[in-house]
Amino acid sequence: MKTNTLFRPVGLKELELIVASGYRAFPPRLEWQPIFYPVLNVDYAAQIAREWNTDDALSGYSGFVTSFKVDTAILDQYDVQNVGGADHNELWIPAERLAEFNAAIAFPIEVVNAFFGPRFKVPENKEIVNLYNRFK
Repeated sequence: MKTNTLFRPVGLKELELIVASGYRAFPPRLEWQPIFYPVLNVDYAAQIAREWNTDDALSGYSGFVTSFKVDTAILDQYDVQNVGGADHNELWIPAERLAEFNAAIAFPIEVVNAFFGPRFKVPENKEIVNLYNRFK
């Protein structure tokens, strides 16, 4: 199987759900989230995690950059969407197709970077504590 590497900036709650899945799946979208958007490069994912998630209460004032490989045949079904700068490219996966997308993840989801805002509070989850200690 041929794969491509994608990235996804996530907040604390979403990361806790990813950890609970054994790093195998992204959680279902909330009713007000019509799409799941993985991004095509790590720098863009880090920009979102650092500049947006760390100042957002819903993100737990933290941003985590995940990296994962997906079957290229699934990715070929979606057009690249540019949402700003030259490297602000992402895929828009309809929420109702996220389970199919998750099934195409070839390797466990990895956390490759993390950012913490001044209002971040370290949770009791040991896995998150380990990530905090690794990236602080």
